[in-house]
Amino acid sequence: MTSETTGLPVLVIGAGPIGLAAAAHLLERGLEPLVLEAGPSAATAVRDWSHVRLFSPWAEVVDPAAEKLLAPTGWTRPDGAAYPTGGDWVAQYLQPLADALGDRVRYDARVTGVARAGRDRIVDADREQQPFTVHVTRADGTEERLLARAIVDASGTWATPNPLGADGLPALGERAAADRVSYRVPDLRDPAVRTRYAGKRTAVVGTGASAFTALAALADLAQDAPGTHAVWVLRRGLTGSTYGGGTADQLPARGALGLAAKAAVEGGHATALTGFRTAAVERTADGTLTLVSEDGARAEELDEVVVLTGLRPDLSFLTELRLGLDDRLQAPVALAPLIDPNQHSCGTVYPHGANELSHPEQDAYLVGMKSYGRAPTFLALTGYEQARSVAAHLAGDLEAAARVELTLPETGVCGGAGLYDAPAEEQSSGCCSAPAAESSCSTAGGGC
Repeated sequence: MTSETTGLPVLVIGAGPIGLAAAAHLLERGLEPLVLEAGPSAATAVRDWSHVRLFSPWAEVVDPAAEKLLAPTGWTRPDGAAYPTGGDWVAQYLQPLADALGDRVRYDARVTGVARAGRDRIVDADREQQPFTVHVTRADGTEERLLARAIVDASGTWATPNPLGADGLPALGERAAADRVSYRVPDLRDPAVRTRYAGKRTAVVGTGASAFTALAALADLAQDAPGTHAVWVLRRGLTGSTYGGGTADQLPARGALGLAAKAAVEGGHATALTGFRTAAVERTADGTLTLVSEDGARAEELDEVVVLTGLRPDLSFLTELRLGLDDRLQAPVALAPLIDPNQHSCGTVYPHGANELSHPEQDAYLVGMKSYGRAPTFLALTGYEQARSVAAHLAGDLEAAARVELTLPETGVCGGAGLYDAPAEEQSSGCCSAPAAESSCSTAGGGC
């Protein structure tokens, strides 16, 4: 800390699970956090998927430093073996944690830019001695500038879902069909949403936990609404690992999601369309949609499209910082090899912290989902360990920052790309092909 930064807070972007945990760890270290949340309340993104049940139990989604902060408030820890929904997580933990932090959390405060005070990204002179300057836009449109001694960006990736196009760009016609295309797991408890999908033919695009959840929900809806059917659009073929680890997954609720998706296909409520890489969306004369693949194949007579192809980080407000990001994943360069799905079909994501998350811009960190860039595999436990390590590093405790204080569960989930466009029978099933007890594919995977 320099004389220019003495007394300034560590600015945390985002009042979600990892941002709030980072604030708790900073306080525990004697550092003053200031959390800026773009939404009107804590965990705005989690509230958007409040109907989805986490596949990690309460024991794995409560941060230890946060629990210490909550204890004096009379907070009661939920049953560690129970599985919360996103709504439960907010109501029983995240909002109470934000309330315990008090005025250290500011809502309706959207960060629009971060830089070094008086230095754009080109200038070297005295750069590291300058505080960070943070531009913020309030809900009423007013702007302000704040100074900080360090930046911890925990803003996540929820606001920037990947598009439908297989090349990473929106498919032709995707924007024009926006009224029929969704990028979230539908909340079928909502009567209006239920009506939208009941008796309809819906394409579900994606192969992760969110796609499994959507397939299972639509299969349940089909029991009450005849004619409801899902067309599951996969860019690869079906393999033994497509449905995840099943009973071998040490996160049983996640294994169950994959099995539910498999049951939807085998029960006739979903049809798997493999090797389909979407290039265009067409609206036909009868009002239905058609997906067109890069090789000209067509998926026709679709009423709705649910795109669950992952998320990507918003780096637009960080352009004046010197970030060292992998050119594929947009994750920190030291972290990227540990999580790159092009390289790791199975294996262990090494618990990591400040060292792997560092950038050429000293004291600037991306944590949580945002630190993983476009990689699809993340656990809350991983983010809490990141927050602990970064707080220790900012407090000058380098030994604690480098120490590993996390053991991840074996997940039974593979994240590898397999052979590009290879038919199912040619792709390696990997270590997740059979839900056997001896299967030991372990990676931090798929969300919370």
